[in-house]
Formats: sequence, structure tokens, C-alpha cells
Amino acid sequence: MTKKIILLRHGQSTWNLENRFTGWTDVPLTPQGEQEARQAGELIKQQGLVFSRAFTSYLRRAVKTLNIVLEVLNQEWIPVEKSWRLNEKHYGALQGLNKSETAAKYGEEQVQQWRRAYDVPAPALTAQDPRCPSADIRYRLVPPQYLPLTESLKDTIERILPYWKEEIFPRLEKEDNLLVVAHGNSLRGIIKYLKNIPDEQISKLNLPTGAPYVFEFDDRLNLVKDYFLGDPAEIQKRMAAVAAQGKKK
Repeated sequence: MTKKIILLRHGQSTWNLENRFTGWTDVPLTPQGEQEARQAGELIKQQGLVFSRAFTSYLRRAVKTLNIVLEVLNQEWIPVEKSWRLNEKHYGALQGLNKSETAAKYGEEQVQQWRRAYDVPAPALTAQDPRCPSADIRYRLVPPQYLPLTESLKDTIERILPYWKEEIFPRLEKEDNLLVVAHGNSLRGIIKYLKNIPDEQISKLNLPTGAPYVFEFDDRLNLVKDYFLGDPAEIQKRMAAVAAQGKKK
């Protein structure tokens, strides 16, 4: 019997619309983002999937997306687990800056490194910066040494994988289908691990908002195939738009 995990990047946020580095900044969905969540729910509904459990981050754009999807599916009753480990990659001092303006200032190549390179972190926040996670009440129970001032994708993967290996993936042994609603880079980290994508190739993976990505596993929990739900041409178009966000105007 095939079991499925659907990975879903949240719908468009206000800072996605403004082309800003967001990271751990907690911004809401736009009306378009809410519509993307509903459309994602409809695509999943067409598959006839019933989920055993859902997972999401501590950030409202992911939480809201999940809530909308579950409402469309009439599956608001399933257990939902939230973890800071599923948060977006922390973009350090870049958070809040416009990506195109940053590319004009530092160059497109540097911004591409900050956005997509495997082991290149953005400039870090100072410990006194009010944007530090340690100043946010939602992280009060997280050991301080785990709260980042910046992260590379490598750092993000090291944060996520313990949660994936210990809490999410083992559920497939006794449960059926799982839904994970998170963020562009946190999901890129999971996908890199699942598909064994080399470090030097991960920069080519760009996830559009609101596009359900299905991973199917056999009885031994081996990955057998993966695919997006929706029109392939539209998915490719939206991937290209994500890739272009770091270009100067």
C-alpha cells in the first residue's frame, strides 16, 4: 500500500508580494496567498486523500495556509503538530530588505549565494537586535543555543532533520498520509534529503507558493516517486518567478 507525504509551501505572504527577505519574521498571507491555499486544498481534495496528521511551523503564514487547506478538505479534526524546527531559513540582517534592491547594491551573484547556496549564510543579526528569536515569546522554551542569528541552507537542514527523522517520517509506519506545510527553504532541505540532491545542485530547486508536492513511499517506506499537483507548465512558470526574485530591476 502506497503512503504519501505532501509538502506544501505556504501561500503568498505580504513580504513575498513586496519581494522582501522574510526568514523568521512573522508576516501574514495576502488575499492571493489565502486563495493559493484554497486552490492547494482543492487539488489535494481531488486526490481523495485523508490525512492522519499535519505538521507546520510557528509562523502564521504557514499556520494559516494549513488551516485553510484543512477547512477545504473538511479535515480540521486531524491532529496538528507545530514546531519551530520547520521555520523558514533565518535570513539574519537581510530580513525585511527588498531582494531586488539588495541585488542592485551587492550584486545578483552575492544575493543568489545568500538565497540558494548550500553553505553560505546571510550577514548575522547582532545579539542585541530586537529581531532576534530570543526576544520572541514563542521561542521562550527553545534552548538559546538553538536560536539562530542567521542560517545557511546547511544550517537549516541540520535544524530540521532531527524533527523529520524522529517525529514526522516515523509516523508513516503506523499512520497513512501526512501533510507538512512549511516554507521555501525548510522544505528544500527536506526535499534535498529525500531525493539525495547534491550540495552543488540544490541551488536550482525553487519552490512556488501554494503548490502541493507529493512524495509516495512503498510498504518499506522507500521513496517511489514524487510530483507536483496542478498544471506542470504553470508550476514551471511559478518556479521561474521564484528564481528571478533575486535579480536587480
